[in-house]
Amino acid sequence: MAQAKSSLRGAPIKITAFSKAVIKWVKKIPRGKVATYGQIARLAGKPGGARGVGWILNSSSEKNDLPWQRVINSQGAISFRPKSAEFQLQKKLLQKEGVEFTTKKSVNLDHYGWKKEPANTRKRNAPKMFD
Repeated sequence: MAQAKSSLRGAPIKITAFSKAVIKWVKKIPRGKVATYGQIARLAGKPGGARGVGWILNSSSEKNDLPWQRVINSQGAISFRPKSAEFQLQKKLLQKEGVEFTTKKSVNLDHYGWKKEPANTRKRNAPKMFD
């Protein structure tokens, strides 16, 4: 596995298959659309890995030129504190892409949400005839 330097005390971090998949999927989010942390985790093959997606975005966005601003929480809101510089930057970048906010920190996921989910979302043990 490749290693990169972490922003936390310069400790080396391992670039995992999950990290690579998160980076790949975040790069695919179209301009003017948003995805949730959980959605990216599912696409990257790790349902329940939403926190990991946030960590990867925090540590890899600049180095990998990721459109990090397009990833928001499951309620359709920016996760940063509303008065923080990070919040203001994310909101400004999204608005520049044409994303409109329904509240101070939320967008309409039905309208702006990226409609992409993993190809294999068939429920376990469901008959194949319903695929």
